[in-house]
Amino acid sequence: MSTLLKLLDVRADGDGYLGESIGPDGKRAYGGQLAAQSLAAACWSVEADRSPTNMHVQFLRAGDAGAPVHYRVQRLYDGRTAAARRVESYQNDRLLTAATVSFATELAGPEHGHTSLPGDPEALEHTGPPGPAPSLPLGEFDIRVDDTGAGDAFVRRFWWRVTTELPADPRLHALVAVYITDLYGIDPVLAVHGHSMRSRAFRSGTTDSSIWFHRPVRADRWNLLEARSPAAARGRGIATASLIGSDGSVAATLVQEGLAADRPAQ
Repeated sequence: MSTLLKLLDVRADGDGYLGESIGPDGKRAYGGQLAAQSLAAACWSVEADRSPTNMHVQFLRAGDAGAPVHYRVQRLYDGRTAAARRVESYQNDRLLTAATVSFATELAGPEHGHTSLPGDPEALEHTGPPGPAPSLPLGEFDIRVDDTGAGDAFVRRFWWRVTTELPADPRLHALVAVYITDLYGIDPVLAVHGHSMRSRAFRSGTTDSSIWFHRPVRADRWNLLEARSPAAARGRGIATASLIGSDGSVAATLVQEGLAADRPAQ
């Protein structure tokens, strides 16, 4: 099994589920891992005909990137066509994140949300992520960042796909999307001002994340995360993004709030 699949394969453990981590020890845990494993734990508790429709995560404390994470799932609702779960993550009995996840069966209805893709990712240089990512199995992803604009017109264009073989399970592909789209997700907030999350002049990191799934994601094909930052104030900022599949269909909408605060002078 690949490292990525091991990370997303949470397993039953006592009164909850256990998710693996890949380190390095002592470093801050990657938020995308906590979010994806929370969604995985929630998926285990609902019937297979119900797919996730939305997920909201609060990042409360930093976790240890080298330690396993325990997940506790609370059944909030089970209806004829929908379900809802609350998932909390812990390390050493310390609460790290709190998430709510909604599920539903597929229903017929009006559809829209198609766009023209801005270029061909195959023609771009293989850049990797926008910055260091020691806790991620980057060898299993093809990432090509092609940012455009500056100031208020800055747009993060983050092309990605998984290069390792994946099972066909659509829930797994959704987990991968949640996992990878948190990577430097708050960067657009600082990029508007000519900086990035790599700058030591700022304290930065995701504090709250929401995703709405509109269509199935194919993680083994090209996907474009196109993100902008509409506002920042009081030491926090917002990034909004569309996750667009290789056929131009909008597969998901994301909104992230993050810390974007001046770092006090030493």
